[in-house]
Amino acid sequence: MTPDVSFEFFPPKTLEAAFRLHEAVQSLAPLGPRFVSVTYGAGGTTRALTREAAETLHKTAGLRVAAHLTCVDATRAETRDIVRGYAKAGIRDIVALRGDPPKGAARFAPHPEGFASSVELIAALKAEGDFNIRVGAYPEPHPEAAYAGADIDHLKRKFDAGADEAITQFFFTPEPFLRFRDACAKAGIDGRITPGILPIENWASAKRFAKSCGASVPAELDDAFAKAARDGREDLLATAQATELCDILMDEGVTRFHFYTLNRPALTRDICMALGLEPRAGLRNVA
Repeated sequence: MTPDVSFEFFPPKTLEAAFRLHEAVQSLAPLGPRFVSVTYGAGGTTRALTREAAETLHKTAGLRVAAHLTCVDATRAETRDIVRGYAKAGIRDIVALRGDPPKGAARFAPHPEGFASSVELIAALKAEGDFNIRVGAYPEPHPEAAYAGADIDHLKRKFDAGADEAITQFFFTPEPFLRFRDACAKAGIDGRITPGILPIENWASAKRFAKSCGASVPAELDDAFAKAARDGREDLLATAQATELCDILMDEGVTRFHFYTLNRPALTRDICMALGLEPRAGLRNVA
């Protein structure tokens, strides 16, 4: 059995970056993703670019596109206008997130006329129309989690508000995801939880990402990448690490993965092919 996959991209800010995004999409689209997502920048800084990239991919690549949407620095009216614009363009998939604080802000503070949380945003999207709503989830405690189990309680509120699927933050070993999945089931969460996989393009950057989002860094993996760097085998190790992680999760019943591509398709493509996916010309994405 081969898994179903989806891919995350970020919107380009320059012409050169636009070409890189196009190349990344062309490289990965033949793998038949369920959907592709387009991120927001921190603090909502790429709101217009996200909309442009999402609509372009939807029109030109024939892909099912999920546009990220956050609560940061926007009124309820502005957010609804964005959502209606997506609907008019034929985009019915939204990744609804609270969002990171704007640059320079220590913590998230809602706009005085905006949505105060992702739960409020999800409920508004559900009332707005027939959207497929995906949300974030944290297998390891979010840095702002107020107590043990807070992330699970918050995820349950998201599903109760109308979320259709959760995509997790990345993790480096299977245990955090499997423990989280079991804890969610125990808490009465029966919505689909899809693991997010980060192909490690640069180990130093991956560790910085991990620190910012609360993902633990195994000492043995740190040692392995240090040795691989000396031998020039980082890409081989990155492919093997992610493939083994997905293989173990598949043995535990996981059938879907969401890859954080960073607009660099090569590693993601290699991992997917190692999992048995074969690119085919003219292949359309599946729902």
